[in-house]
Amino acid sequence: MTDAEPFDPETPDAGVPPLEVPTVEVPGLEVPPLDDAAVLWSVPPAERAGRPVLVLLHGYGSHEGDLFGLVPYLPPEFVIAAVRAPLSPPFPTPGWSWFPIEGLHAQDGGAATAAARRFLAWLDEAVDASASVGLLGFSQGGVIALQSLRLRPERFSFVVNLAGFVADGDLPTDAALAERRPPVFWGRGSRDEVIPAARVTHTVEWLPRFVDLSGRVYAGLTHSVSQDELDDVRAFLEKRLADSPA
Repeated sequence: MTDAEPFDPETPDAGVPPLEVPTVEVPGLEVPPLDDAAVLWSVPPAERAGRPVLVLLHGYGSHEGDLFGLVPYLPPEFVIAAVRAPLSPPFPTPGWSWFPIEGLHAQDGGAATAAARRFLAWLDEAVDASASVGLLGFSQGGVIALQSLRLRPERFSFVVNLAGFVADGDLPTDAALAERRPPVFWGRGSRDEVIPAARVTHTVEWLPRFVDLSGRVYAGLTHSVSQDELDDVRAFLEKRLADSPA
């Protein structure tokens, strides 16, 4: 995998008691529960106990098998789970989505929050509460990874945001996130024309105020993931493993 032949993870062209977060209702938008039967795991249940968990969240029009193709490039110490987004995009777009990109909810931060809450409900059922959990999301999946971190900052050890952005609006848990300042890696391409410039600008301004931010802009990269970026992601994840309690 090289910058000239990037991996494209989207088709076409995301011990402390939990904080109370109000239920978000978005008029006209129903977000169903995640399909637990669709989740892809890197190891069987018998091999998951006591290991850190990394959850992969795909982008718009994609599916759980897409980012699961990154497993060989990620540290084997993690138990990796790839989930499927709960919504179906309008015909003829294939795959699944976390929130609409068209119509009334396209710019609605509440839609991202509703999807993130569905993801958190799945996580509470599927992953032991004592497990260390990190998130890796691409594009829309990066939005949901960051929104989940904002909603439940005490639950996650870190986030990897690839070609995603921070959703609009304030959340009552943002202050708690700013106090914890968990590590976040943000990678994006210099030639990514999918994410609007205003979303990038908002994310550039927002993230350093709330998290311990690292990352890189990859020259010539479009809305995809390169080998250089995967190398940086692996180094970031290995640092998280090294910093975690024995």
